[in-house]
Amino acid sequence: MAGKGSPTLGAQWLVRATIIMVADALLIALSFAFVLILRFDFEFTSIDRSFVVGYKVTILPLIMSAIALMWWRGLYRSIWSFVSVNELIRLMEAWVCEGVLVALAAFTFAPRMPASYWIGGTLLAFALTSGLRFSWRLFRLITSGNRRKDRESYRRVMVVGAGEAGRALIHEMNVTPSLGMRAICAIDDNPAKNGRLIADVPVVGNHWAIAQMAEKYDIDTIVVAIPSATGAQRKEIVEACQETGLDVRVIPGVYQLVDGKVSVSRLREINIEDLLGRDPVVVDGHGIHDLVAGRTVLVTGGGGSIGSEICRQVAREDPKQLVIFDIYENNAYAIQQELRRSLPELNLVTLIGSVRDTERVRSIFETYRPDVVFHAAAHKHVPLMEDSPHEAIKN
Repeated sequence: MAGKGSPTLGAQWLVRATIIMVADALLIALSFAFVLILRFDFEFTSIDRSFVVGYKVTILPLIMSAIALMWWRGLYRSIWSFVSVNELIRLMEAWVCEGVLVALAAFTFAPRMPASYWIGGTLLAFALTSGLRFSWRLFRLITSGNRRKDRESYRRVMVVGAGEAGRALIHEMNVTPSLGMRAICAIDDNPAKNGRLIADVPVVGNHWAIAQMAEKYDIDTIVVAIPSATGAQRKEIVEACQETGLDVRVIPGVYQLVDGKVSVSRLREINIEDLLGRDPVVVDGHGIHDLVAGRTVLVTGGGGSIGSEICRQVAREDPKQLVIFDIYENNAYAIQQELRRSLPELNLVTLIGSVRDTERVRSIFETYRPDVVFHAAAHKHVPLMEDSPHEAIKN
């Protein structure tokens, strides 16, 4: 599933962002005006005319710079129902930058404005623009009490993927009340399915609309039901789901659904494979076992990041003996202790030395007579080793 955002959704976002920018502009203007009036105890006649002129001259640049910084931090793309500490941090970053600009203006602007105007106005504007963004979430929290009492018996689910897998999940959820889940809406990138029903559940948009529709339909859980998706497609969709902050579940990929059965019982949490951006490499466990079981295996560079993982996998496949050979004793010691704790019955030998020492390598082969050698002793920082080609070639 891939595709470009809907033009309608883009227009809706632009209108919404414009409204929020206007609201921010009004709050910033009111903040600096309020602080200036407060400075003179709300006695308008006491305000020096030069300060009134100063306010008129400075307020537009202050508004424009603040809005530009908030745009830069992505604050006009947030979904307010899911606003969190993340947005607050980005808002703070924007206002810290604005504070620097305000400080520069305070020292360069003539005639001078009161220090309270610059400091108080900035702090109050930050507080009000923050409150604006959290107000909708607070309102929903206050007003959602009664709705939650009515739906304590089930979770509202959005299904991403309106294919056969999605249809099977929707059907199972809606005909099995004991699962405690009810499919409310579905998402699919196929424009022909938009607005259609799948098992009486509406398809409400493509994956660009996930956050918007999760808010609209008051969703609790999102289920990604696209077992045939490529790694890149799955990554893009899962990231869109995670931005909502809701519980996200996925069904296994095709290679895991050997029997072709799709059910709620097979849903799992997101794991690293879903965020790879490529299809995972499936290890041939039987092939590894046939290669090393009952044999003496030597792993050079066995303490390194690649070599140590080779040692772990070999150790689990019943080798006759595992010989770890590494030039760096700290790494060799670490993997040695790990394997002794996890597999105490393993016949393990750990040796220190360099693969560039011909006599040392010859002695190891004569003594242990390995059947299989995994040569993982290597320099792995390629750009760095390009500056020392002689050492790279020796290794």
